[in-house]
Amino acid sequence: MELVCPAGSLPALKQAVDQGADCVYLGFRDATNARNFAGLNFDEKTLQEGIAYAHSRQRKVLLALNTYPLPDSWKVWTEAVDRAARYGVDAMIVADPGLMRYACDTHPGLRLHLSVQGSATNYDAINFYARHFHIARVVLPRVLSIEQVELVVKNTDVEIEVFGFGSLCVMVEGRCALSSYVTGKAPNNSGVCSPASAVRWQPTPKGLESRLNGVLIDRYADSEKASYPTLCKGRYEVGGEIYYAIEEPASLNTLELLPRLKKMGVSAVKIEGRQRSPAYTAAATRVWRAALDSCLNDEVAYIVRPEWVEALGKLAEGQQQTLGAYYRSWK
Repeated sequence: MELVCPAGSLPALKQAVDQGADCVYLGFRDATNARNFAGLNFDEKTLQEGIAYAHSRQRKVLLALNTYPLPDSWKVWTEAVDRAARYGVDAMIVADPGLMRYACDTHPGLRLHLSVQGSATNYDAINFYARHFHIARVVLPRVLSIEQVELVVKNTDVEIEVFGFGSLCVMVEGRCALSSYVTGKAPNNSGVCSPASAVRWQPTPKGLESRLNGVLIDRYADSEKASYPTLCKGRYEVGGEIYYAIEEPASLNTLELLPRLKKMGVSAVKIEGRQRSPAYTAAATRVWRAALDSCLNDEVAYIVRPEWVEALGKLAEGQQQTLGAYYRSWK
């Protein structure tokens, strides 16, 4: 299994490579990638430097071109495909079928991975993309149970990549309209979920309130840690009960599933977090490199070490960890 790690910047890329990532994934500094935040991502100079750094150490660079083109700016996305091919990335992570067709026709040697934003949750969909667009790998959405992942792996020749650690997304990846409903910025087009310009924390007599474009997302007591306000991870009153009605602010952590993922034939495990700091990338990569090496060396003797859990706990959203949909008692 390959370890695929986030690189929101050149320092983060170098940290991931130095700490043992097999692949890093990154994006251009524009709306063609789903982490289009100020201060993140790569221009021409830093991308070329990053590719050279990774390739000199026999590591791969994957370019996330995983938003959906707007009708009046199709050329922005096709030019991004051209740049990816020209700079020599090892694969392009893409969601839009039109871009897949363009890449196949224009750059037939460019390896394509289907983004989680493509939201392919069954093997028929995956095999369709492989048949029509020569998709070599698919990143599964974080909506499947472990049994469903196994069923997918058994019924496709396409490489399967799963998320192993990091923040969860609402369980309709690639189809979310919540952020754009409130902010006017669509994650699937502009690459920004809950843009920072719309985020506010406001102290009130009832507690610290987090708001997104004026909409109340959550309210925290003095003893609670405040999470970044996204609509899917707010607490809402439903049927007279206030709770996380859509998704909890917690990080996925699948360390205990590694032997099973290896046995079923998963090709890669991915760490989420291009929007996080280089220190986050370094710490997460270090733990997962050690865990993967331990599992690949002897899956029978593999155990999750307490120091791994402790280290990842410090990085987890809300300092909470979960197996997410892999094992979930749905409310």
